Amino acid sequence: MTIVLVCLLLAVLMPYVLAGVGGYHKTRQLGAVDNNNPRAQSALLTGTGARAVAAQANAWEALAVFTATLAAAFFAGVTPERMVVPALIFVAARIAHAACYLADLASARSASFLVATLACLWIFGLALRA
Repeated sequence: MTIVLVCLLLAVLMPYVLAGVGGYHKTRQLGAVDNNNPRAQSALLTGTGARAVAAQANAWEALAVFTATLAAAFFAGVTPERMVVPALIFVAARIAHAACYLADLASARSASFLVATLACLWIFGLALRA
């Protein structure tokens, strides 16, 4: 269970790390972080900063899917040991997704998104067969 929980923790932390990257780019491009209107300020970002904001939003979405996937498997009685490989694949693919987003590698980003999605479907498959 520990490895699966660490994977979940990493998925939880990923949007916050990307928020930090976005904040760095807000300061760099716009002079400071506007804590009163952060979303309006995010809309002014370009380049890597804009991609960091988009990657953060996507990371939140992926976290919801991964959390629901793990919950479904848990409630279906899937043992954590059976979820380790797809959970690790999910996290690796999501880290690659964020890196590709920041580096503006659209095709690689799409491929990593697909791999992470397939990892979630793998876990759901385990739940359906449990």
